[in-house]
Amino acid sequence: MTAPVATAPVTPPQIEFIDLKAQRRRLGENLDRALLSAVDEGAYILGPQVGRFEAALAAFAGAGHAIGTANGTDAIGICLMAMGLRPGDAVICPAFTFAATAEAVAWLGATPVFVDIDEKTYNLDPAALPLALETAARAGLKPRAVIAVDLFGQPADYEPIEAFCRDNGLKLICDAAQGFGASYRGRRVGSIGDFTTASFFPAKPLGCYGDGGAILTNDGESAELIRSLRFHGKGSDKYDNVRIGMNSRLDTIQAAILLEKLSIFEDEIAARQVVARRYAEGLADVAAVPFVMDGCVSVWAQYTIRVPAASRDGFMKAMKERGVPTNIYYPRPLNRQTAYARFPVAGNGLPVSERIAQEVVALPMHPYLTADVQDYIVAAARECLAALGEGAS
Repeated sequence: MTAPVATAPVTPPQIEFIDLKAQRRRLGENLDRALLSAVDEGAYILGPQVGRFEAALAAFAGAGHAIGTANGTDAIGICLMAMGLRPGDAVICPAFTFAATAEAVAWLGATPVFVDIDEKTYNLDPAALPLALETAARAGLKPRAVIAVDLFGQPADYEPIEAFCRDNGLKLICDAAQGFGASYRGRRVGSIGDFTTASFFPAKPLGCYGDGGAILTNDGESAELIRSLRFHGKGSDKYDNVRIGMNSRLDTIQAAILLEKLSIFEDEIAARQVVARRYAEGLADVAAVPFVMDGCVSVWAQYTIRVPAASRDGFMKAMKERGVPTNIYYPRPLNRQTAYARFPVAGNGLPVSERIAQEVVALPMHPYLTADVQDYIVAAARECLAALGEGAS
């Protein structure tokens, strides 16, 4: 039986798409003290808070090493530099993601080879990987790695991806810009693959108050190389440059902030599960709600539903009129964007990526979304979809 159509209240509450101020209020004086301590100590670059955060981050994820970087994009680039990526090499990655995933590959003159996504999870489809190898071979490229993206907070399907990489001598980079804190069948994101990269952009599930990122690995030799590469390729000291590197160090102040946020991260992950369940219960009969694989935990960086492409603009406009912010992640796959259209696409195109890009809509999502505000959002969504005459995709 179809659920009755709820009606949104006439006066909407104040709704934030991601409410960072609520988290700030919770952290309160602890964050104030952490910031003031970092400022007073005066070690603004690679101060003691950076080392403490790196140790705490590695322990949280179950990884051998964590190395802070200036941002998540640099983190991917440094991993590729550590591999010795060069022109003529190919890196397989999904096209339904933010540009940073492929951007770092192109920085080094290598070639991203785009593959399609799984329609249920929106993550890289492991079944598409052999097509990418064939595409790279036809283009005369040497495959070196796979970058799997944990889109919207859910881990990619790593077991078949890991097997593919082992069988074909490829490195696996887990792009956890949206998925840090998630779990895949008993393993925390950060302990999977050769490298995991994290972004601490403010809107991420674990975010700082500026740019920040990290690389996690279980390989001690790689960790030492990465520490050199993020600091201008330094050797025994910063004036002994033994390789070409870059300047990508996590600021001490951002590390101090992240230490405080990491202390409540488990609780926030649990709260995100509650919000996601309420959305699913309220919307599953009127829209396509997210699917999470068995044995996996999403950190719900985004809560993305799907509505028919012809109705999406109307739905978003109607939600805005009711005071509910929405967004689209992502309106165009990378292979349809000017900077990346020249790179090869595996198989006969990316039909799932291109269709999904026309249907996705993200609703407000954060761990401080109260039940009454969420009830309003659900009622508004049901009302808008009913007015457009739409059911589940």
